[in-house]
Amino acid sequence: MINPLLSIIVPTKNSAVFLDACIKSIKNQTYDNIEIIVVDNYSTDKTKEIAKKYTKLVFNKGPERSVQRNFGASKAKGEHLLFIDSDMELTPRVAQDCVKIIKEQRIKNADRKIGGIIIPEKSFGKGFWAQCKALERSFYEGVGWLEAARFFPKNVFNESGGYDDSLVSGEDWDLSQRVEKKYQLGRIKSYINHNEGNLSLGTLLSKKMYYSKQLNSYSSKKINNLKTKQQLSLIKRYELFFSNPSKLFSNPLLGIGMLFMKTCEFAVGGIGYILRK
Repeated sequence: MINPLLSIIVPTKNSAVFLDACIKSIKNQTYDNIEIIVVDNYSTDKTKEIAKKYTKLVFNKGPERSVQRNFGASKAKGEHLLFIDSDMELTPRVAQDCVKIIKEQRIKNADRKIGGIIIPEKSFGKGFWAQCKALERSFYEGVGWLEAARFFPKNVFNESGGYDDSLVSGEDWDLSQRVEKKYQLGRIKSYINHNEGNLSLGTLLSKKMYYSKQLNSYSSKKINNLKTKQQLSLIKRYELFFSNPSKLFSNPLLGIGMLFMKTCEFAVGGIGYILRK
């Protein structure tokens, strides 16, 4: 039996540093029926040249990730869709494990079908702040109010309306919450490696300021007020971190650094949110 086609959609913008490793990880999947779609936001570096080494499905579209992802989905021929960022690298069984879950639940004919699949993420990178970010992300696996699905059957994605084009921040949470209104979310053990690069605190906070200015569009939606409040609460993050103090302070310097980093992120994010309002 031929495996159903899986379309993996990668939005890019000046992603030359990361993209080669990202696409190589797709090529190294154990699943054998994949099309790669790269939707570029008019990069000025060699992003498109790198993408074209691996796929003919390279398009220009902007202005932000939600629009790029939806455009990629509109070009996809696959029965299933997987959305990843250009700084992500898939471990070899991600695609296979996602499709397997969908197949199994169809055989079981479950009452409430799976409409999306969460793939756990691990961070890596160079320098102290990348290590702090890796520690932070390690607390999020299995935390339902923080994780979001990346894999969807195409019919569910279309039925749910895809990503909200108006959202620049929180779009992953938003789509998952809409899918959950009718379907359940599955989960696999294979994970995505998120390349933080040579991360600096200044770069991190600058990015946080940019996205927080767009956050009101997400926070004002009434899909799931409880989850949204949890996601945007520094106290809830602290509760999560301190729920495992042995992990948090297994390396005291990293633990303190991560708490400082997260506090700065929320402070800058709060300023950006207020300025935008």
